[in-house]
Amino acid sequence: MNKLTEFSNEKIFSRLLKNKTSENYWKYISELRKRKTEDVFDKAVELTKSEVSKEKIIGINILAQFGYPRLHLKEILSTLFKLLKTETDKNVISSLLYAIGHNNEKLTEKQIESIAPYKNHKSVNVRHSLVSSLLAIEKTEAVNILIKLSKDKDSDVRDWATFGLGTQIELDNELIREALWNRTNDKDEGTRDEAIFGLAKRKDKRIKEILKRELENIDEFGSFILESIEELNDKDFINLIEKQIIKNKELKKVNEEWLENTLEKLKETK
Repeated sequence: MNKLTEFSNEKIFSRLLKNKTSENYWKYISELRKRKTEDVFDKAVELTKSEVSKEKIIGINILAQFGYPRLHLKEILSTLFKLLKTETDKNVISSLLYAIGHNNEKLTEKQIESIAPYKNHKSVNVRHSLVSSLLAIEKTEAVNILIKLSKDKDSDVRDWATFGLGTQIELDNELIREALWNRTNDKDEGTRDEAIFGLAKRKDKRIKEILKRELENIDEFGSFILESIEELNDKDFINLIEKQIIKNKELKKVNEEWLENTLEKLKETK
């Protein structure tokens, strides 16, 4: 049986276009992305102009991370934003936004404003992909969109938007802190953890009481809480963790090494 690397470009494209299942889909996409030839790039661009959504998405997914190191970034971004101007298929829109997210280091305010309306799109996948397109961007409109989506009705969208606000940027202002604070009681545990971590990272003292309660009830999934305590770096937690270590020796609810490591880091830092 031939290895994938031995397949011609034409053969891989043929398999992608004929595939009726997702089996091997991303293996084929990944292999084509690694091939830095102009014919692969040109074929991917050609596919983005197809009237068939499946074909268009194949082209977009190849361009999303084309080349190792990456190639044609400016041209790829231009292609993606041009397609968004007229695209109506939610699956294609979602693929375009994810692709932008892989190439978003130098997005302009104008480009961010052009995708902002998708924050109100009825498709959960489109809203989720919009979050992905804006991660790690420290521009006002990008932050405003993430704040809006941190209140989304879908928990995955809220989780990723809160992650984007709390962890992926260094910006710190009242709007960001308030958005994070509003998620500290979120019914989704992942979203709540991201909000707590984001506030701890910003040394927001309001999070201290929440962390105390979380520490008191910490269990085998509590590593995120300990990381937040390390970020807050409040020395009051030294005594609290020492007590928790003693308590945990009997209950064995959490990895003892995690507690010991957090205690050590708090003692080491100023």
